[in-house]
Amino acid sequence: MSETTFQVRGLNLFYGDKQALFDVNMDIESHAITALIGPSGCGKSTFLRTLNRMNDLIESCRTTGEVLYRGQDIFAVEDVNQLRREVGMVFQKPNPFPMSIYDNITFALKSMGIRDKRILDERVERSLKQSFLWEEVHDRLHENALSLSGGQQQRVCIARAIAVEPKVILMDEPTSALDPISTRKIEELVATLKTQYTIVLVTHNMQQAARCSDYTAFFLMGEVIEKDRTEVIFHSPKEQRTHDYVTGRFG
Repeated sequence: MSETTFQVRGLNLFYGDKQALFDVNMDIESHAITALIGPSGCGKSTFLRTLNRMNDLIESCRTTGEVLYRGQDIFAVEDVNQLRREVGMVFQKPNPFPMSIYDNITFALKSMGIRDKRILDERVERSLKQSFLWEEVHDRLHENALSLSGGQQQRVCIARAIAVEPKVILMDEPTSALDPISTRKIEELVATLKTQYTIVLVTHNMQQAARCSDYTAFFLMGEVIEKDRTEVIFHSPKEQRTHDYVTGRFG
């Protein structure tokens, strides 16, 4: 039996009067990649943002139900910043800060009160190596991160996320703005990271979900239709709607 990082029970989410998630029940396994698939507007990204309470930033948003992170109800957590340090996020478009590569990666560390240059240097090197970027930028650390290619910028964002030593990395279509070569590098990177982190990945790309993930959850109109091991979802799903989606019959 796999250890779980999140246990979601009866989760409903509303934006004002509009309901976006309906009675979501799901476990997310530790040290595995869980892909969230489904057509646009089906609730994948909304669900992803629930896991570190990013939806709190939307004034009209409210939830019912329970999301347990390592046994603790995240909606009862008073220090949301601590939750977000443990549950990091990488967005769809690369969004490095307009500052040096080094300052991008140390930004959150400094905000946490870490000032020791030896520790900062070590975290920068380690997170860039984990992001397969050290060899490309180790002699350019004080150049503006915006001077890098799109794929390199996204890896800087991943390095920035893992520099604070999270337990979970949430990724919202992290390769949708990238070319095929950069996409492949990010996919290879994600595969190596799961030994240390729990990863939840939103993707529109069926092939990417099939290549990268251990588990896949299919969302449709705010509901989880089916969640299982990825090979089951793609080759022998229990639900006809899942079969129709993964074989391209709709969506």
